[in-house]
Amino acid sequence: MERKPEWLRKKFSHGDDTSFTGGLLEDLRLNTVCREAMCPNYQDCFSRKTATFMILGTNCTRDCAFCNVAHGEPDAVDADEPRRIGEGVARLDLKYIVVTSVTRDDLPDGGAGQFAAVIASIRERSPGTAIEVLVPDFGGSADALRVVADAAPDVISHNIETVKERYSDVRPGAVYTRSLELIRRIGEFVPEGAGDAARRRGAIRSKSGFMVGLGETRDQVYALMDDLRGVGCEFLTIGQYLAPSRAHHEVIEYVTPETFDEYAEAARTKGFSFVASAPFVRSSYRAEEALVKL
Repeated sequence: MERKPEWLRKKFSHGDDTSFTGGLLEDLRLNTVCREAMCPNYQDCFSRKTATFMILGTNCTRDCAFCNVAHGEPDAVDADEPRRIGEGVARLDLKYIVVTSVTRDDLPDGGAGQFAAVIASIRERSPGTAIEVLVPDFGGSADALRVVADAAPDVISHNIETVKERYSDVRPGAVYTRSLELIRRIGEFVPEGAGDAARRRGAIRSKSGFMVGLGETRDQVYALMDDLRGVGCEFLTIGQYLAPSRAHHEVIEYVTPETFDEYAEAARTKGFSFVASAPFVRSSYRAEEALVKL
């Protein structure tokens, strides 16, 4: 693959807010996908006193070809983690928080109970904070998804990651139709005790995201959009795949900003209520804008 084009050369800064956020996370012994997955936006997010918390340890039970999160023996579930995240959200005075996790196929509920406990802890300490959870597929368990939904987050996100035709290479442990079915189920949940926003609309918002540059065609991208809209997905993010190392799936193409704009326009035409499509877009980056713009 050729060298990164100019539009993918990001300038980094390290200000007081970045140090404050990083120091707080270390003090509370909290993990973030920002660092574990080598997100190119983490310094920007830290400088705005925001972060995407990653629960249930740092070792994933799957080994996707695109992901930099460690694969290995999973960590013990930390019963005190929800309290620490609640404290972190309160101390950072966050108005919008994203909580994600490694995939935990070793747990009977896939980690759904820990998601619910974290949501409850944030609600207790920061009742005005909007909460988005970015969940794994829970092995297709509707009961596990129900546990998360009953905790009443504002948004449930599950990343489809790539087009159907690239799954065997990019997501060998996942199933395309299983992920679509999870997204479809999100719109069915109206949890008791839901927040005001959820009660007004009668359902939890659904969200997904995928990468480009993995060898997909434009027609495959448009078909993926149609599949997501077909299961009721409302929010969509599209970003450039960047290989974390030579051991990961190679970058097949650096997609131009103009193509990202075309994808965004197509997605809006297909009915997504919020679309973020640009080279450095990631599923959690500036996630609060989706609810603000509704």
